[in-house]
Amino acid sequence: MTAHLLKAEIHCHIEGAAPPALAAAQAKKYGVDTSHILRNGAYVWSDFAEFLICYDAVAALFKTADDYALLTETYLTELADANAIYSEIIVSPDHGDRIGLGADAYLAGISDGIHAAREKTGIEARIIVTGERHFGPDRVIAAAEYAARAKNPLVTGFNMAGEERMGRVADYARAFDIARDAGLGLTIHAGEVCGAFSVSDALDLVKPSRIGHGVRAIEDPVLVARLADLGIVLEICPGSNIALNVFPDFDSHPLRRLKVAGVRVCLNSDDPPFFGTSLAHEYEIASKIMGFSDQEIDTMTRTALDAAFVDEDTRCRLLARFDAQAGDEAAKRA
Repeated sequence: MTAHLLKAEIHCHIEGAAPPALAAAQAKKYGVDTSHILRNGAYVWSDFAEFLICYDAVAALFKTADDYALLTETYLTELADANAIYSEIIVSPDHGDRIGLGADAYLAGISDGIHAAREKTGIEARIIVTGERHFGPDRVIAAAEYAARAKNPLVTGFNMAGEERMGRVADYARAFDIARDAGLGLTIHAGEVCGAFSVSDALDLVKPSRIGHGVRAIEDPVLVARLADLGIVLEICPGSNIALNVFPDFDSHPLRRLKVAGVRVCLNSDDPPFFGTSLAHEYEIASKIMGFSDQEIDTMTRTALDAAFVDEDTRCRLLARFDAQAGDEAAKRA
């Protein structure tokens, strides 16, 4: 059991974190029929195309800043209850605009939820603004410009998500230059749907400190060695990878091989209820199915905190809390 372990997560999409019970309550609030996407307390989809339809339908149930505050507080409280001390949530200002709420109100609601969860549980959280690749370079650049001018202390990172097969990384490099110049941490989805070449392109053209997923790097031993040499952190989401058939099963998942090769890795949940998982469950998978020891899992958690997009005072405080408890647990195991 890993319930006693402190946890941290640096890759989770906020709309994708909506618990089915909360989605059902939102549907009732707005009089929306969700029978096609929500049954017996679980989201329903069968392939990637249906997953996207289901995801969009659930996201559409959150319409106001208060809705987003509730969603964010609910998710972070769930994490804190599972012994998590830190979370980074991925948000899309474009989504806020598309639903008519507006990016500012969207971000304000999420920020309110972060503050409420911190006051209630002590969990720290930050926001990663993402550009959605499938809407094209101009929209991703606009998202970076929005993040750069947001002046919200909770916005500390920039990401690009969406359809990996859309366009070349080079088409989007300008967005990352804008974010870098603004002092934001950089991460990018790569090496999930597309192969190892997408990770290489990201390293060459974006120069991020982290890669979202990155698991297909295992197909290229030279790239694996490069990731290890550079100290790039892979935000790995095993449950998501299996649910979306990136790998057929956990035995074939490359997490252990990447870690043994010296790549810095950590555990994350991505869009947890859509994939029948949670951050707590990802830790259980790592322990019970993948065979990682508590010490090895602690190393991955510490990697997440080391790589977090936070100021150094906050990082030191989080690491001190983590190291103190990890040390206590190690003493009990000795």
